[in-house]
Amino acid sequence: MSSVTAPAGPTVTPRQVRAARTGVAVVFALNGLAVASWFARVPAVREGLDLTAGRLGLLLLAMSAGAILAMPTSGLVAQRLGTARTVVLATLLVALGLAVAGVSAGTVGSLGGVAIGLFALGYGSGTCDVAMNIEGAAVERRLARTIMPRFHAAWSLGSVAGAGLGAGAARLGVPVSVHLALTAVVVLAGTVLGARAFLPAAETAPAADTTSPATRRRALLAAWREPRTLLIGLFVLVMAFAEGSANDWVAVAFVDGYDLSEAAGAAVFGVFVVGMTLGRTLGTLALDRWGRVRVLTATILLAVLGAGIAVLGGSGPVAVVGVALWGLGASLGFPVGMSAAADEEDRAPARVSVVAVIGYTAFLAGPPLLGLLGDRVGTLRALLVVPILLLPTLALVPVTRRPAD
Repeated sequence: MSSVTAPAGPTVTPRQVRAARTGVAVVFALNGLAVASWFARVPAVREGLDLTAGRLGLLLLAMSAGAILAMPTSGLVAQRLGTARTVVLATLLVALGLAVAGVSAGTVGSLGGVAIGLFALGYGSGTCDVAMNIEGAAVERRLARTIMPRFHAAWSLGSVAGAGLGAGAARLGVPVSVHLALTAVVVLAGTVLGARAFLPAAETAPAADTTSPATRRRALLAAWREPRTLLIGLFVLVMAFAEGSANDWVAVAFVDGYDLSEAAGAAVFGVFVVGMTLGRTLGTLALDRWGRVRVLTATILLAVLGAGIAVLGGSGPVAVVGVALWGLGASLGFPVGMSAAADEEDRAPARVSVVAVIGYTAFLAGPPLLGLLGDRVGTLRALLVVPILLLPTLALVPVTRRPAD
């Protein structure tokens, strides 16, 4: 496997690159904290609003819809405003969405208010996702080695913290509104500080003319016609479903299927994100040594095994081991897919946007489909869809290979 090649371009000091690496990791972590804080309180929201699995799935659709609507233009916005400014503005929307969803669920008891908050959370998170991946890819190119999975590991670490705090808040009886409002303040303040360390704007812009909106639109449309980009998007779609289905449903599924408490269900979600974090932290070494194709093939098979054990394990402790393996196995698909989309610097913003839009379709369709299926067969059994979809995805793994390899 060939190494990542540092691009020729304006001089950036090693200190700036290191600072940017830290700043990107902070932003990823705080985004993970925000999203996981919501997911950890989903069982409490379901109980408070007295929702069936199907209605809960439709509610979760609001968050995914916001992300999907944001992503087609997020790359263009990042080129226009710069990744740092885009990330800060997007996180402001994330914070507002968290606070509105929390107050609507925990204080007002308004299903519509929760949906509005989740839409804002999704729109802001979707925009932030594209911008921070563009920035992460730029830092990766400057470092001339694989680093993107570690940024996503930072996201998972933030998720671990969010899941842990959510479980603790549930156990202590902290109202959802208070918990999510405080989280919103922390996430926004930390993101502002992290984004200040991003690379200079010229470093994350493509070499081509970025001052012309027409040029940017043409680049985006061209990316939608590239077979490799579309296949990477399809690969990311399934991997996002494997990850997102656990985010949305694993806590609820274990509460229903294994008769766990709300706090224990949130802790199971924490086990999943711990597995994700370990996979993304250790995965960079494996990717540099054995290459994307071999590593992704092995991890996808591990995710199939883990998800199967989680659903069919028969007892809580055995199933939790499956959840850990599921998280470990699903950990690299999304970040490596984003890295593959950004392999060529001048096309990175447009291609990352396209792949993100396709991938996030899983977050749009997944929650309601699993919810409707859960109404028929139970939320736990509905998760068998994950290993069933992952197996044929092995055929798409070769599209992530670097063009130079």
